[in-house]
Amino acid sequence: MKADPLSAGKPPGAGRPRDPRIDAAILRATADLLVEIGYSNVTMAAVADRAGTTKTALYRRWSSKAELVHEAAFPVTPSAMQAPPGDIAADLRAMIEAARDVFTSPVVRAALPGLITDMTADAALSGRVSARFTELFAAVRDRLRDAVDRGEVRAEIDPDRLVDLIGGATLLTVIQSPDTLPSARWVDDVTSILLHGVLAGPTT
Repeated sequence: MKADPLSAGKPPGAGRPRDPRIDAAILRATADLLVEIGYSNVTMAAVADRAGTTKTALYRRWSSKAELVHEAAFPVTPSAMQAPPGDIAADLRAMIEAARDVFTSPVVRAALPGLITDMTADAALSGRVSARFTELFAAVRDRLRDAVDRGEVRAEIDPDRLVDLIGGATLLTVIQSPDTLPSARWVDDVTSILLHGVLAGPTT
């Protein structure tokens, strides 16, 4: 079996802490391969070879390719919006920009279609991926509640449905037309539709 050069010289034994150098090398190799060859062509063996380690080292850390890709694509938990609360238009734009920024990296764009397929088949994996966005989603809910309290938003608007609409618009754009996602025009358009709806005037 191929030796693990990054862990050479370390005493053997169960329960030893993970070496952050190996973790970093594996995640970097995974990210590089995703961009170079795409999700479907990435294998644990290819990642181990690129990282200069072994498949055993990978499987000690991640149970599957989907788990590994998930961490490589989203190495940092998306943070809450940093701008102070304001009017609902500014808040809504900040929500959309925050969601957009999560998905604009080449690694995420390469990983997402395959990762979504695997998440659909694995409820536990889907839950772990969703958990990374807990803070961001909580910030969206807080901003919407504040807007309700200010009288800018109808009280019956469900914060979770707003999260679904923002996330759904972002994900579909990543899959169908990713080149439009970084543009300010995309943010403007989505903000306008969510803020004003599609009706030309008030209903009677």
